[in-house]
Amino acid sequence: MGQTERGRFITIEGTDGAGKSTQGRFIESYLRRHGIDCLHTREPGGTPMGEAIRSLLLDKTRLEATPATELLLVFAARAQHIAEVIEPALARGTYVLCDRFTDATYAYQGAAGGLGFDAVSRIEEWVQGDLRPDVTLLFDVPVDVGLERTRERGIVADRFEAMARANKEKVRDAYLQLAAAHTHRIRVIDATAPVESVNERVRDVLSEKLSEWGRS
Repeated sequence: MGQTERGRFITIEGTDGAGKSTQGRFIESYLRRHGIDCLHTREPGGTPMGEAIRSLLLDKTRLEATPATELLLVFAARAQHIAEVIEPALARGTYVLCDRFTDATYAYQGAAGGLGFDAVSRIEEWVQGDLRPDVTLLFDVPVDVGLERTRERGIVADRFEAMARANKEKVRDAYLQLAAAHTHRIRVIDATAPVESVNERVRDVLSEKLSEWGRS
């Protein structure tokens, strides 16, 4: 028997109110319609240990963590996620769709947390080795648009969603900086457009990538 072809790693990124959850469901459905086995997961989280760390990070009523502590916790959850879920799925040929990954760490802990990209990069190399997403869809909206959408939906903000507006701007700027530095991997999608238009842009990106990967 031939060796199983490795799966592909797709990540979704974006600021609050960008519609990541809606588009994540759309992407999963699109892949399954094309006969592709897909595992949909999230960060921080994806494993029992990761979900426990997520609770510590996001719950506003818990102890405050320093930016360095946040960074280490995020990567602790990620290390478990990679070992327990992501790598085994990719090895058996499954496509992994992850809501947030290390780009979010650069944006939140690196930029908004003031640690800088170098601190994130050093731990990224240690924890992830060569593992990087095959493609990242970055759903972009101006901060004011995201805030208004969040208010309209009546979403109870977690600790990161409740951060100061200036820090939200830093997060968005960091995402766009990463996109400019990784143009082949990160595809920026204007999430201010109607959902149908966003879906169409997502289809275009996925169609292109599936063709590139020999799965069209």
